[in-house]
Amino acid sequence: MTVIDPDTQTGWVDTTEPGSGAADETEEMPLSLRLSIADTLTLGNATCGFMAVYFTTTGILIPHLVGSGESGMARHSAATAVILMLCAAVFDLFDGLVARKLRSSPMGAELDNLSDLISFGLAPAYFVLVYGMVADDAHQKVSAVAAIVVLLAVVLRLARFSCVTMKDGMFQGMPSPFGALTVVSIVLLELPFIPTLLAIIGAAWLMVSRVEYPKPRGKLAVAMLSWIVGAMGLLAAWAFDAPGGQLLLQTGCALQIVLAATIPLFATARRVNTFRDNRREARASAQLP
Repeated sequence: MTVIDPDTQTGWVDTTEPGSGAADETEEMPLSLRLSIADTLTLGNATCGFMAVYFTTTGILIPHLVGSGESGMARHSAATAVILMLCAAVFDLFDGLVARKLRSSPMGAELDNLSDLISFGLAPAYFVLVYGMVADDAHQKVSAVAAIVVLLAVVLRLARFSCVTMKDGMFQGMPSPFGALTVVSIVLLELPFIPTLLAIIGAAWLMVSRVEYPKPRGKLAVAMLSWIVGAMGLLAAWAFDAPGGQLLLQTGCALQIVLAATIPLFATARRVNTFRDNRREARASAQLP
């Protein structure tokens, strides 16, 4: 029902009357705001990322600033922070699978990008920043620059993912969860400062590069999940100072870095072979009468 205001001579719609446009719009609004199961997993991803920042602050940074010198507490907190990032990666893996099997709300893509920014952008960048403050041979200001590079690389990576359409089954640039785990592995490997810094910048570059990475589907998703679970076990053994725990952790971190370095090589070799095959086909076609 439309009512005319005698003072302004303008009309307004009675939203209480059934069938009015405003009432229908109000009724439709909650539908777009309902969270699906996939969205709930995505929020779990964001929660893990925030808690990783929390444990990095309370267990590593604050004890260092107050001079408590409790190395065991720092080790437990560092392991907990990284395990939370791994849990975020598990949530990120499953929310995509659930969204494809069931459904996702209209907010799904935006929620996924925002959660990834927290868990795989802010959390690892903050981990690098704190490393620069607590490590003996690190330089705080340089580490802060490296942390900003990591954060901006993830921001650009996620923004490009939303704008660029890739062929099915492939990512352009290192996926942010894989990149975050690589950055954290570089820090945990406890290399000298300069090699650590260069490796972190290299991982950030791979995230914004055009190197193609396969999406974790099917057997690859199972392999990735198994790798994450194994990494959690290595971190737990290191945190509780199990026999050989330090060596096991360093081995796992080294394998993570090797994977990050070799996948681009395979992708580059595949592109070169494809280019050569196309040239051969073009030459063969040109020679035909």
